[in-house]
Amino acid sequence: MLILLPPSEGKTPAVRGSAVDWSSLSFPTLNTYRATVLELLGTVSAHQDALALLGVGASLRDDVERNTRLHAEPAAPAHQIYSGVLYDALGYRTLTPVQRRKADESVLVISALWGALRFADRVPAYRLSMASSLPELGRLASFWKPQLTAALAPELADHLLVDCRSSTYTAAWAPPPERTVGVNVFTEVNGERKVVSHFAKHTRGELARHLLSRRGKAPATPAALLSAAQENWHAELVQGTAKKPHALNIILPN
Repeated sequence: MLILLPPSEGKTPAVRGSAVDWSSLSFPTLNTYRATVLELLGTVSAHQDALALLGVGASLRDDVERNTRLHAEPAAPAHQIYSGVLYDALGYRTLTPVQRRKADESVLVISALWGALRFADRVPAYRLSMASSLPELGRLASFWKPQLTAALAPELADHLLVDCRSSTYTAAWAPPPERTVGVNVFTEVNGERKVVSHFAKHTRGELARHLLSRRGKAPATPAALLSAAQENWHAELVQGTAKKPHALNIILPN
C-alpha cells in the first residue's frame, strides 16, 4: 500500500539544521528537475512582482522571500515541514515507532518543488503551488507529469495506491487506474450528498492515520481498503474503469 498525499499550503520552517542534502532525497532521478524548479522559483521570488507571479497575498511575503535562499535554508523531515488540517489529523508525532517506520515507507507526497518526497526526506519550507506556472517551464503540473511517471513507475510494483491528493496535485501524475483508489468525502442531508472541503482534508488525514496504525495487513485491493475504511466510517466503493480509478466515498454524518 502507498498513500499519496498533497503537500500542505502552509509549511513550518525548520529553526536550525543543515541545508537540503540532494544526494539523500528519495527518487534521485528527479534531482535535475528539482534543481531547475528551485532555481527558477528563486528568480521569480526575487522579482518585484513576485507575489502576483506566484498568486499569493501580501501576508505570505516572508514565505516568498525565503524562496530566494532555499539552498541555504535549514531542512527538516517532510513530516515536520508539512502542516495543516490533513497533517494534523494524520498526527505523525503521536504514531508509535513502528507506525512511523510504516509511514516513512508508505507515504508519498507529491510536491510542486520536489516532485515526490517520502516523509523522512529533509527539505526546507517553501511556497509554491502545483497550479503555478514558472518561466520556461509553464504550468508545473504539466512539467512534472512525465518526470513523475518515469521516476515513480519502479516504485509501484503491486502496491494499492490510496490517493488522498487534491485535484491540483492529481493533475501532476496519474498512477495506473486499476491499482488506484481516490478518496472522496461527502456529507448527506435529506438524501442529497454535498462535497466538503475542510472536512475532506481532515478525514483524509484520519484515513491515512487509520491505515498506518491499524493492526493486520495493509489493504492490497480496493475491496480490502473499503473494509478498512468501514471500521471507522460509513463508506462505499465505486468501481473504476480501464481509464478511471476506483473511488472510496466516505460519508460523514451531518
